[in-house]
Amino acid sequence: MTTQATPGPLLPSAAAATALRPARAAAVTGGFWSRRRAVNAEASIPQGPGLLEAAGNLHNLRVAAGAHAGEFRGQYPFVDSDVYKWLEAACWRLSELGPGEGGPTARRLEGDVERIIALIAAAQRPDGYLNTWFQLGKGEGRFLDLRWGHELYCAGHLIQAGIAHHRATGRDALLAVACRFADLLVAVFGADAPERIDGIPGHPEIETALVELFRETGERRYLDLAGLLVDRRGHGLLGGEGYFQDRVPLREARSVEGHAVRQLYLLAGAADVAAETGDRSLLAAGERLWEAMAATKTHLTGGLGAHHDDESFGDPHELPTERAYCETCAAVASVHWNWRLALLTGRARYADLAERTLYNALIAGVSLDGHSWLYVNPLQVRDGHADPGGDKTIRRTRWFRCACCPPNVMRLLAALPHYLASTDGAGLQLHQYATGLFAGECSRGPLVVSANTDFPWQGHVRIVVQEAPSRAEWTLSLRIPHWCARYVVRVGREVVPATARAGWLRLRRAWQVGDQVDLELDLTPRLTCADPRVDAVRGCVAIERGPLVYCLEEADHPGGGLDRLVLNTEADLVDRYRPDLLGGVTVITASGWRRPRAGAKNWWPYRTAQGASRGARRTPAGAPGEPVTLTAVPYYAWANRTDGAMRVWLPTA
Repeated sequence: MTTQATPGPLLPSAAAATALRPARAAAVTGGFWSRRRAVNAEASIPQGPGLLEAAGNLHNLRVAAGAHAGEFRGQYPFVDSDVYKWLEAACWRLSELGPGEGGPTARRLEGDVERIIALIAAAQRPDGYLNTWFQLGKGEGRFLDLRWGHELYCAGHLIQAGIAHHRATGRDALLAVACRFADLLVAVFGADAPERIDGIPGHPEIETALVELFRETGERRYLDLAGLLVDRRGHGLLGGEGYFQDRVPLREARSVEGHAVRQLYLLAGAADVAAETGDRSLLAAGERLWEAMAATKTHLTGGLGAHHDDESFGDPHELPTERAYCETCAAVASVHWNWRLALLTGRARYADLAERTLYNALIAGVSLDGHSWLYVNPLQVRDGHADPGGDKTIRRTRWFRCACCPPNVMRLLAALPHYLASTDGAGLQLHQYATGLFAGECSRGPLVVSANTDFPWQGHVRIVVQEAPSRAEWTLSLRIPHWCARYVVRVGREVVPATARAGWLRLRRAWQVGDQVDLELDLTPRLTCADPRVDAVRGCVAIERGPLVYCLEEADHPGGGLDRLVLNTEADLVDRYRPDLLGGVTVITASGWRRPRAGAKNWWPYRTAQGASRGARRTPAGAPGEPVTLTAVPYYAWANRTDGAMRVWLPTA
C-alpha cells in the first residue's frame, strides 16, 4: 500500500478510553479534497514565509534571538502563533512526501521549515520561555496578563508544531523547544509548583497541546497540567466572565458561551483530557454542551458565532445572516472538537457536523486559488453593502493584521486525511467520503481499503478491499449522513438490505482482497427551513444538496439586487454540473420572482398587514413580481468572482 503511516495531529495513547482510534494510515489521492489540498500545498503553504516576513513575525523572532536590532512589529501579543501554525501545516505537508517527491517546491519548503525552527530555538530563553511580545518589552511582564497576553495560547501552537515536525521528519529540534517551554509551564502552573501561579489562559489552546505532548513523550506531568487548567476554569480566575468561559465550571455549564474559538478550543482540550483519564463526567459535559450548541447556536453552514463584538456566541436561536460572524478559526476548532468526540464515543452525529463544517464554513474561508482569505463568513451580503475594511471585511483579503485564520486553515487541510477514517480493532469506519486509501486493524491483522468517489458532486462511493486477513470476519462501517433520505448499498452485484443504525451502516463478513462495496447516496437538491425561533430567517428557505449549502450571488443575477428575489417553493430544483464555473461545481437553478421596486409614493417602508384591521380585505394570491430564474452555487465558492451581494436564506413570500 502507499498510504503514509505518519501519525496525525491526534494519537490517543494505548490506554485512552476512546471507542475509536484514528486510522492507522490514510491518504487522499483524488477527487474534491485532493484538489482543495493541492491548492493548499502548492499555493497557500508556500506563500507563508513571505507573508510572515512582510508582517514582521519573523523579524520579531530575530530580534528576540539577538540576531537583529529593532522593535516588535505587529499589533497583537499572539503573532508568534501564526509562525507555529504555518510550521505545523508545512510539516504535515512534508509528511506526505517520500524521498525525492515534490521536487524543488518540497526542497524549498523543507529548507524554510528548518530555517524557521533554528530561529525559534535561538529566540528561546534559557529557562524555556518564548514569546516575542513580552521578550521585546511590549507587555508588563511574563505571566502577568493571562487574560490577554496569549502566552499559553502561543505555547500550545508551538507544542503542536513541535509534535508535527517530530512525527513528520523524526527530528526533535522543535520538539525539544516545545518540551522546554512545557516544562517551564509545569514549574509555574502545576499543582506541585513551589510558587505556583493559580491561573488559567485567557485563550485556551494549551490544553490540547499538553495532552498531545503527553502522548508523544509519555510525560504524565503534561497531561496533569492540562486537566488542572480545564478544572480551574469557571472559578473566577479571569474575573468570572462568560467571554472567557469563566462564569461556571465546565462540568456545570449548560450551554456554550463567550468567544467562540476560545470555547471550542477549551472543549477540544477537555475531550482530550477525558480520553486519557477516562473521566466520564467531563465527557458528559462536552456532549451536553455540543447538543446545546448544535440545536440552538449553529448556523446552517456549520459556522459558529453570532456577534462581531467579542467574536462570540449569542443567545439560543440568535443566528443572524448578514451579521453572522462565523470566524474561520471557529470552523477549524469545531472540526477538531467534533473529531475528538467522534473518537471518544463512536457516534456518527459528530462526523455529520464535521462534514457540514468542512464543506461550508471551513473552505469558504480560503479562495479557490489559495491566495486570499475570509476572516468572517456571513450568510448574507446585502445590496449596497458598505464594507468596513480591516479584519472585519467580508471581501477576500491577502492577509490580516490578526492573521490567525489563514495558517489555521492551512494546517487543517494539510492534515485532513487523518480526520476521515478510524479503526476500533473490530474493523474500519469511514467518517467522510474521499478518494484515497485508509488502513485500520482487526484482531487478526491489518486492513486496507480504497475509496473512489466524485463526492460531493456525485453520490456514488466505491470501496474495494485491498488488504485483509484471510477468512477473518471484520466490520466495514459506512456513515450514512443525516441529510441522506435514501441510499443503496451493494456488495459485489448484490443489493444488501442493510439499515443504518444511529448513522452507521455496518457490514460484517469475512472480507477478501478485491471485494467491492458500492454505496449510492441520494443527492437530490432540497429546501431547508429553520427552527421558527430563528427570527432572522423566518419565512425563508435555503437550498442544499448533499453536504453543500448553496447561495445566490449577484454575479449570476444581473438586472437587479438579490434583496428583491423571492423563491418559488412549488417549482422543481434542477441540478447541473458546470465544469467551466468556479473550478467545477454543481449549480442548482430554481424559479422565483423579483419584487418590484418601491415607487415614489411608497416612501415609507412599512404598511398595514393583511387582515390586521377590522373589515380588511385580503388581496388574492398571485405572483409577487417579475418571473426570474435563480441560480445557486455552493456557498464555499462565493466571493471568488466579484464582491457583490450574496445570500443563503431566500424569502418565499
